[in-house]
Amino acid sequence: MSARPFHLGWFTNFAVDEWTKTFTGDGDPWDGKFYIEMAQAMERACFDYIMLEDTLMISEAYGGTNEIYLKHNIMGPKADPSPMAALIGASTTHLGVVATFSTMAYPPFMLARLCSTLDNICKGRFGWNIVTTGEDLAAENFGMDKLPPRQARYDMADEYVELCKQLWESWEPDAVVRDRATGTYADFTKVKPIHFKGSYYQSRGPLNCVPSPQGRPAFVQAGGSPRGRQFAAMTADSIIAPSMGVAGLKAYRDDVRARAAAGGRDPDEIKVLFVVAPILGETEEEARAKAARIVEASDYCEKALAMIAAITDIDFSTFALDAPLPHLTTNGEQGSLDAFQQWGSGKTLRQLCADQLGRGLDGLIGTPDQVAARMGEVMAEVGGDGFLITRPFTTNISRQYINDICEGLVPALQRRGLARTSYAEGATLRDMLREF
Repeated sequence: MSARPFHLGWFTNFAVDEWTKTFTGDGDPWDGKFYIEMAQAMERACFDYIMLEDTLMISEAYGGTNEIYLKHNIMGPKADPSPMAALIGASTTHLGVVATFSTMAYPPFMLARLCSTLDNICKGRFGWNIVTTGEDLAAENFGMDKLPPRQARYDMADEYVELCKQLWESWEPDAVVRDRATGTYADFTKVKPIHFKGSYYQSRGPLNCVPSPQGRPAFVQAGGSPRGRQFAAMTADSIIAPSMGVAGLKAYRDDVRARAAAGGRDPDEIKVLFVVAPILGETEEEARAKAARIVEASDYCEKALAMIAAITDIDFSTFALDAPLPHLTTNGEQGSLDAFQQWGSGKTLRQLCADQLGRGLDGLIGTPDQVAARMGEVMAEVGGDGFLITRPFTTNISRQYINDICEGLVPALQRRGLARTSYAEGATLRDMLREF
């Protein structure tokens, strides 16, 4: 079977870079230069997009305080992803730029205008990572006592996205005429109010900014629960999915594609990217030694559990490390919780923490050639569509890791015909995602 290329993205955030290890920076990336240089390295490697994750609170889920989160810079501090997206868009030519904006935090009109502005700055390469927010502490920052139940959040998100779509369509694509003879910048007959009134939102419209190159941004979404998968299947151009065993990856992708087809969408328009964290070395032994140093660190389990606690709103400090977990549910990110707890495996909490190092998929510790071969095998069995690189669990992003991926792993993938080696000139982010 001939090699089939797959898509590559990178899941990161405008947060602290690695600052405690031997070959790292200073933990002070707030002028954005670190992430601009990261994006430029990714562009040289022909990634599809960089995805800037975000949350809107500093967690207190682990141990009931924010001490561990601030000590280890977990889930905070973070900076607003929208200025960073603009900086990256202005500093690159081809790379897609995706920013996370919550339907809880932005009025739909402001979100639609912001996305159009960023898509213009990025010349058609911008994407919106649609999140509904899963933490009650974030809700408290926006005047609420707690979040609505997950079902209601997705019902609201369905309506929110529909409103934004209508706002983006409130200007016809050719509304801007710039007619010098009549002194007319925009044809008023092609800019119309929408008078949207739904169960949760209403807006008169039209937007007060010009259409963007894509008309609307590319939509990215992470759907783990059945309701989340349904939302993603009916909305997203690219889906962020947690990794698990190969059978689980295939089942997830097949489920999303079936939901899309049942809803009248072409499943091939949706690219499911599975989150992975390869650990690379010049030899397999060197890579395994790197992995061992992370897992064997005295604070590894504390960091790992604090990170899981933050996105699930479950205090894992109350459970014994050397005993299995009870079956847990949450109003937070249920998909992430399910991937972590591996219900029925009989593993102890300590073992579950160790499993998180590779983000749920084995075989990604080794030389670039070994890991590239494994990624190709997985994609061939799953059927597509690609991977979303992220840092190994509990670590921060570093220039050394960026170099390992962009100048080690990706060239190994390219030699196998598994990753793109060039961009189509003038391609939008949606164009890139639908190229293969």
